[in-house]
Amino acid sequence: MTAINPTDVLAVIDVQNDFCPGGALAVPDGDAVVDPIRRIAPLFQHVILTQDWHPVGHTSFACSHHGKQLYEEISLAYGTQTLWPAHCVQGTPGADFHPALQLTNAELILRKGFRPHIDSYSAFFENDRETPTGLAGYLTERGLSRVFFAGLAYDFCVGYSALDARRLGFPAFVIRDACRAINLNGSVAGIDAEFAATGVNVVSSSDLEISHQAN
Repeated sequence: MTAINPTDVLAVIDVQNDFCPGGALAVPDGDAVVDPIRRIAPLFQHVILTQDWHPVGHTSFACSHHGKQLYEEISLAYGTQTLWPAHCVQGTPGADFHPALQLTNAELILRKGFRPHIDSYSAFFENDRETPTGLAGYLTERGLSRVFFAGLAYDFCVGYSALDARRLGFPAFVIRDACRAINLNGSVAGIDAEFAATGVNVVSSSDLEISHQAN
């Protein structure tokens, strides 16, 4: 079992309509993360949400590049970029959180991917791996130590966030049954290997319990 302490934080990554069935970039079975997230959220004194928040014509959209196909990879100034369907466009219903999520106790909503010319998978950095979102400073200033990740997608935004948490010195836990994956070109096996190499802990929601210190 993993005991949840008062300084732990649950980071719920991008549980938005466009990543759920019927959405523009639907993760298979994506809405199945909602129930386990709602079940474990009361264990945490601190909950934060991230929200993909792209402008129209974002550079990560295939439609922004003439002659390019969905899921093709291109080279941009900051590295390799997968071209996605247009998704989570600012102010559209697809960018809204799944209506059943209802985590009204969340203390922070962090929007990412709003810069037109750079994508942002991680909750901590843009895809140049250098431009910070400010989340690390927020956690540090509030004295929050371990980060537990859930949401969409396991092999992209959740995975990149967990790896960056470790890179910044935060213990990181990914709640596997509260995530779903895209699995594009072996991306699940790739992120699993990186987790193992960097010390990201992969746990189940059934492994979590409130620490006696929290009572």
